[in-house]
Amino acid sequence: METKQTIKQFSQSREEKARQILKRGNPEVLDENTYIVPSQFDSNKKYEITHLDSYSCSCPDFIKRCRGKGLYCKHIKAIILFQKIKSKYEVKPEVEEELEFIIQEPKKDLCPHCSSENIIKRGVRKTQLKEKQIYCCKECKKRFVLEPIKNIKGNEKMVCLAMDCYYKGLSYRDISDQFKQFYNLKISHVTIRNWVLKFSKVMEKYSKTIQPNIKGVWNADETLILTKRGKDKKAPNTNFDYVWNVMDNKTKFLLASINSGRSRKSKDAQKVFTEAWKQNGKIPFQIIVDGYKGYQDGCRKTFRNWGNERKVKFTSIIGRRKEVNNNAIESHHSQQKEFHKVRQGVTETQTYQDGFKVFHNFIRKDVKNKTTPADKCGVGVQGNRWNTMLMNSINNIQITKMEEKATQLTEEQKIMISHE
Repeated sequence: METKQTIKQFSQSREEKARQILKRGNPEVLDENTYIVPSQFDSNKKYEITHLDSYSCSCPDFIKRCRGKGLYCKHIKAIILFQKIKSKYEVKPEVEEELEFIIQEPKKDLCPHCSSENIIKRGVRKTQLKEKQIYCCKECKKRFVLEPIKNIKGNEKMVCLAMDCYYKGLSYRDISDQFKQFYNLKISHVTIRNWVLKFSKVMEKYSKTIQPNIKGVWNADETLILTKRGKDKKAPNTNFDYVWNVMDNKTKFLLASINSGRSRKSKDAQKVFTEAWKQNGKIPFQIIVDGYKGYQDGCRKTFRNWGNERKVKFTSIIGRRKEVNNNAIESHHSQQKEFHKVRQGVTETQTYQDGFKVFHNFIRKDVKNKTTPADKCGVGVQGNRWNTMLMNSINNIQITKMEEKATQLTEEQKIMISHE
């Protein structure tokens, strides 16, 4: 006669065996009520599990020990565990189906402060999206919410959607209205502006660590961007800022985009060439520019391009338009002007240029080839491109902080050793 303790031990043993079965592969689904599960030790043997009002299995363990006693064999337990895992990732019906697009569950249950797994649930926080679970770490005693981005009203999916809409031409108020109409979420246009400015900087900083695989012909040019400096009738161009761009001729990958304010001098050309050199990792074979003489001086000072040390072929299109042109960079400037056309000037000019650079290189696909400039360079991102760039940027920040922390600890240890 089996005791309660023995039955409990058998049940725990079957649960562990059920996990081992699922590790080998998912069960075969015949229909909504019938499954086929292979034997744990002999893959040639398979057992049929049916589920109508209750579970039933064709294995000897269920027939001899479980049937009629309210017990489940390891194969039935494997099906129950499989259904729990599957239901966790199923899309919810009706309205929640659309909200699932902008809601994501935390990936790892670790304390963000000390990386401990010893955490417990400690209440919930109600938001417009959902109830966010609050956790408490038993090691460092801190409370937190397991979200990739901290201290924002939404989450990373909403940030990506807002940035995609903005850099494709919508205003902040249009995006706010879009969230209200389609998702019934009240998000201020000021909040959306803060997202765009903050994460444009974050993603641009990460993109600078990505070195494209490109050849050595660059196009360089400057353009005017309308800013909110205020209009001056005597000097109509004073409400514009100069933006300098350097682009790879073949892949159209934007290597540098620098705002120089009202300045238009050779030192500004030198600055943008230096930034493009850092991004590319090597000097170009040729630089194609328009007739502005400051480019030649900037090229000389940046690459020491004079006398016997001349390494870069400098080409001006003035008087040679039939042989060479600057159409690649001019096309990019047309897209930039279209982006700024619906806005009556900007204040954070450099930040918007950083975001537009990320959008141009990694997000927007070419109409003809259906590829981004980053794809052509061999550094493209997969899946949801905004989300991938954002998560990679956040991970890069965390890794940098960990490295800085490790360096600080090492220095402290050195100080302690020196005192000893």
